[in-house]
Amino acid sequence: MKRLLVAMMIAFCLVGATKAQTVVVTGATIIDGNGGTPIRDGVIVINDKLIAAVGPRSAVSVPAGAHEIRVNGKYVLPGLMDANVHLIHWMNWDHIEFLARYENQLEPLIEEAAQTSLKYGVTTVFDSMGPLRSLMRVRDRINRGEVIGSRMYVAGNIVGFRAVFDIDSIRSASVPFQERYNKMFEENMGPDLAWMTPEQVREETRKYIALGIDFLKYGATGDGFPINSEIGQAAVLRFSPEQQRAMIEECHRAGIIVQTHQSSIESLREVLEAGVDMVQHGSHTGPTPMLESTLQMFLSKKIYSGIQTNTQRKTKLQLEHAQYEFPPDPLRAQSIRAQHENEVRMIKAGVPMLLATDAGVNDPDIYASRSDYQKLDWMLVLGEGHYLWMRAMVEQGMTPMTVIQCATKNIAAAYNKLDQMGTLEPGKFADLIVVDADPLQDIENMRKLSLVMKEGKVIDTKALPLNPILTSEAAKHPGLVRMK
Repeated sequence: MKRLLVAMMIAFCLVGATKAQTVVVTGATIIDGNGGTPIRDGVIVINDKLIAAVGPRSAVSVPAGAHEIRVNGKYVLPGLMDANVHLIHWMNWDHIEFLARYENQLEPLIEEAAQTSLKYGVTTVFDSMGPLRSLMRVRDRINRGEVIGSRMYVAGNIVGFRAVFDIDSIRSASVPFQERYNKMFEENMGPDLAWMTPEQVREETRKYIALGIDFLKYGATGDGFPINSEIGQAAVLRFSPEQQRAMIEECHRAGIIVQTHQSSIESLREVLEAGVDMVQHGSHTGPTPMLESTLQMFLSKKIYSGIQTNTQRKTKLQLEHAQYEFPPDPLRAQSIRAQHENEVRMIKAGVPMLLATDAGVNDPDIYASRSDYQKLDWMLVLGEGHYLWMRAMVEQGMTPMTVIQCATKNIAAAYNKLDQMGTLEPGKFADLIVVDADPLQDIENMRKLSLVMKEGKVIDTKALPLNPILTSEAAKHPGLVRMK
């Protein structure tokens, strides 16, 4: 009975599932993701899950009997992507009450998050740290059509990280509870890996790949970021170049990409030299701005960078608060300025960048404990973060067209999925969004979302998430403090 109810709810959300196998979207301006001149009065023909034809009305005819969706005067873009999310958010698992409350509900929480991202037009997400087996089970149910949600690709643990409980939290929970969570996240790829020989690392990586990960992410430095009170931890190199190369070689042999968490100027240089395909938060180099040679290495090696940025207003407030926070961190303001400088230089140089918010669905109790300053333009909120990212990058000099590509084509290319998604072209998944006004004139128009389609089916976004837990009315936190 429960399965029948879930199937009925999924069918309700897929309002585009008509008897006609061919669907046609007409009348809009098409921004196809390739960066060229938009197609006025465009037509997109969709057969089942895939795009069959794209072009102006004068060149593409509407097949007889097709189900036509008229979106005259609007703008059609590829379904958005996020290159770095956490469907079980790391800010939640920093708190013991969340871990205890939801230990046996991780999969429903992941489904809720995947549906929340889809609600806001993000049709594909890449989860770069979380409980692997729970993530894979939800991923597979979505792929089979049993559950609605953004298409998911998962990495599991950030290799080398103590995922949840470390030595400083030993008194916060019983030892068995801590061991259960750490084992669930780490899958034998935690901090002990740093003690192993390169060949042992290679063997453990091979076993980890066999579990079913879609890509691998390893921590080149400690778990901290350069903008906090643990500057030293964030700068310490975790793996030797030989250990890194062993992981990278095994992943490439298996046909999956490798990305990194790194948070210092030297760790960034080191991972680029080691041969990674992508870095996350590539503009975070601590208090020292990126070397020109490192910037050029991004370009010569064609390495993609996920960027976790901030709006101008948020950056200004961060700098103001840096001098008042306790314990004082003398390098905090320097790190904030270096990050901003790095991002401007990367944009000007043409480094291939990715929308990567680090966002998830926040536990309302944890969210409520944040200050108004922290909540302001907070990119870590799934559904809001990608809009803030787009605004921030335009403020730093990126064109709206490039912003759109950073959220679509670039991400697909970075993850070796460009043959399946990322642009509106024949043969690719019919993932698209429709907005009411031109985002090339004002990137804030991306918020004016009027239709979301995934694999040729129109999504009833108002019905999502189907089983609200953290987003339920009973648990709903105060509204976001948003930029006016």
